[in-house]
Amino acid sequence: MTSVVPLLEVRNLRTNFPTRDGLARAVDGVDLTIREGRILGVVGESGSGKSVTGASIMGLIQRPGWVDPDSHILFKGRDLVKLSEKEWREIRGNEIAMVFQEPMTSLNPVFSVGDQIIENLRLHRRISKSDARARAIELMTMVGIPSPETRVDSYPHELSGGMRQRIVIAMALTCDPSLLIADEPTTALDVTIQAQILDLVVRLKDELGMGVMFITHDLGVVAEICDDVAVMYGGKIVESGPVASILANPQHPYTRGLLACIPRLNTDPTVRLSTIAGTVPSPKAWPQGCRFENRCPVAMAKCSREAPPKVVSPQGHFSCWIPDQGTMREQVTDD
Repeated sequence: MTSVVPLLEVRNLRTNFPTRDGLARAVDGVDLTIREGRILGVVGESGSGKSVTGASIMGLIQRPGWVDPDSHILFKGRDLVKLSEKEWREIRGNEIAMVFQEPMTSLNPVFSVGDQIIENLRLHRRISKSDARARAIELMTMVGIPSPETRVDSYPHELSGGMRQRIVIAMALTCDPSLLIADEPTTALDVTIQAQILDLVVRLKDELGMGVMFITHDLGVVAEICDDVAVMYGGKIVESGPVASILANPQHPYTRGLLACIPRLNTDPTVRLSTIAGTVPSPKAWPQGCRFENRCPVAMAKCSREAPPKVVSPQGHFSCWIPDQGTMREQVTDD
């Protein structure tokens, strides 16, 4: 039975990076919730702040970058922002694990894949090398690696892209984490392998009862495997809620634009696909008002002057000045 208490609550997350041209506020006030046994899809264009959000939750922001001390990352009720690096090492890779975007850069080319799985086991579980090797083979079997007894001694370059991604997932699962953060784990994989990886994530979530944060730019993937979705733009969450509700009746113009860009089987091949004109603004100079205003097809004068409030609708939360036709909405008040 899924717990009613959120596994992870992120409140007012702000992550900054100083640059020669000024401060880059890559993540600027993100709120999100992940519950045990559910998959939250975080979707948006490149530059929206998705990966930085995941890295912030993992405590991987290195100096000179920093997470604002007024941010809150509550994992099982414990605020991770206040942890020391020593305390982080007890949690990172143990209770919270991450699957990175490109497996070839996540794996060390001079060590066998088995040794890289064993290292995390011995660090957190303090078990013998023989027991850790047996566990590594068990994990490789779990993620669908053929002949794991042989492949455990293989090096990353000896494996295909799909198998390397499975190894990275096995590494993330070594200590049975409560939360798995997957940062675009199917990027650069062909569609067949992509489907296998997605099925694997869902199966492991069901078997292990994990909460999953699945970062992607593909709404098709969100529709296929996610329970909840958070649409991210300009360092903020612009819309969030249950996947079925958001995809069936999106409220924010950016969400509608993303959905309109998805090609459909019945689309007239002579008609050009929809696009969202322009680019994501720079985190070093976020607009004063709505960050989507310069690309929004329904923007008003007010949108450029004032940031929209967070509001609640039957579908979930979103931030926009455009009133929803026929639906009563109320402004969300901060606690």
